[in-house]
Amino acid sequence: MPDSGSDSLIDRRRLKRRLGIWRAVAVLALVGAGLVAADGAGGIFDRPHVARLWVTGFISDSPQRDETIRRLGEDDDVAAVVVRIDSPGGAVGGGEGLYRALRALADKKPTVAVIDSLGTSAAYMAALGGERIFVRDSSVTGSIGVIMQSADITGLLDRIGIKPETIKSAPLKGTPSPLEPLTPAAREAAEVVVRDLYDQFVDLVAERRAMDRDRAVALADGRVFTGRKAKELGLVDESGGEPAARSWLARSKSVDRDLRTVDVRPGEPDSWIGTGLAALGKSLFPERLRVDGPISVWHPAGDGGG
Repeated sequence: MPDSGSDSLIDRRRLKRRLGIWRAVAVLALVGAGLVAADGAGGIFDRPHVARLWVTGFISDSPQRDETIRRLGEDDDVAAVVVRIDSPGGAVGGGEGLYRALRALADKKPTVAVIDSLGTSAAYMAALGGERIFVRDSSVTGSIGVIMQSADITGLLDRIGIKPETIKSAPLKGTPSPLEPLTPAAREAAEVVVRDLYDQFVDLVAERRAMDRDRAVALADGRVFTGRKAKELGLVDESGGEPAARSWLARSKSVDRDLRTVDVRPGEPDSWIGTGLAALGKSLFPERLRVDGPISVWHPAGDGGG
């Protein structure tokens, strides 16, 4: 027959081992929570670093992004900011807002822009906010200009028996519109807006790149340039990407080359639920379709992208 005393002793030992494991897990959890709390309260993880601010995709207005940039300027542990750009551009207002936020940041912290594969139109406008622009030789940049697009679908609607009716306070209200032909007056009004926004963009290029306005106009015909060509033309400063940017910061701003880099991605959801909802929203309603106004974005003919 089994020895009940031995069985009882074995069971007690197993129970003690399990309790010991759970105690260890609890202690590690408490330590981890303490470290996180210390970090969030300005504790042991706070130390000088370089913030790497990512700017990707379609650029639109983003109060959350602007607030993140403002906080970087007020953080004593941020020694410098490297703005990593990989974007075709976006809404003109979004590009201007990002540019102004980066200019304000550059008044407080050494701030440089690094264009990765793509930094065109409003994304190039944003890059002008940095003290210096770095590229790769193969980067694509430029596309300085503004575009306003619409479509006249009245012929299609007529073929399927639909007649749109519009009641508005004045002839130019809501134009251009796909639901009515573009009149000469409406076209002229739209061209005035596009031209003024274009002039603002050109003035910004001339000012920030320290070039004659006529030269800026010659470069602002909508074409794109490789990073190497953009450097030759004076639209950017150096090739070499982020390593070249860190070398310049060390050389010109005394920012230690060995300082750790902390990635900052403004506008990302904080939970998997938020991530899923954001992805669903982007798949159903692409940002370019939700923008009401002129855009500054590069999309090659036939690609349809931007």
